[in-house]
Amino acid sequence: MGYERSDETHMDERHRIRIVGRHRDSLKRYGYGPNALYWSSREIQEIRFRILSEIGIESGDSVLDVGCGFGDFLGWSAAQGLSIDYTGIDLSPDLLEVAIERHPGSVFRCCDLVDFCHAHADFFDWVILSGALNEQLGDAGDYARRVITLMWSRSLKGTAFNLLDARHAPTRACWDLQSHDPATIQDFVERLTPDHRLVDGYLANDFTIYLRRE
Repeated sequence: MGYERSDETHMDERHRIRIVGRHRDSLKRYGYGPNALYWSSREIQEIRFRILSEIGIESGDSVLDVGCGFGDFLGWSAAQGLSIDYTGIDLSPDLLEVAIERHPGSVFRCCDLVDFCHAHADFFDWVILSGALNEQLGDAGDYARRVITLMWSRSLKGTAFNLLDARHAPTRACWDLQSHDPATIQDFVERLTPDHRLVDGYLANDFTIYLRRE
């Protein structure tokens, strides 16, 4: 399945430059660790990983990790006894430099998902995303919906992603973060597949969506 390159499907270049710069600065400030990825703690990061994995990821499965950062999902999976065929993509060359050092032999690409789909014909058992759609882009979630659609199109078994929960947004300072209403996202993914599931309650301000192939 191929995809034509279109400015309408890409993140606005201003936001791409801003996000890459933010991660470069945070990496210089914190070094390797969850704070460089704007996670509040390793525990919070790994709770999200656990929920994503519970869609059904098993040893031997191929996984595309969108917005992979340091490739921490791969390390977490190995610690759980899961041996996965892992590919990670991210906008930040700085984060990926660390990821490659930490996970030699694994596949990492510096690109947007749209560019990856344009350049590679690969399909994966699972396509996952953790936190990579939390940046405020001022587009009412249009880019997030495009990414979710592309993730689903490249999955053989299913797709899992998490988003910040707009039901809790008024209780925290989130001017630079994009939150989503779970019901609205469910209405959207219903167009992709009726086999979807909302998972919430594991953190106060987060929810996960599972999409599965029959």
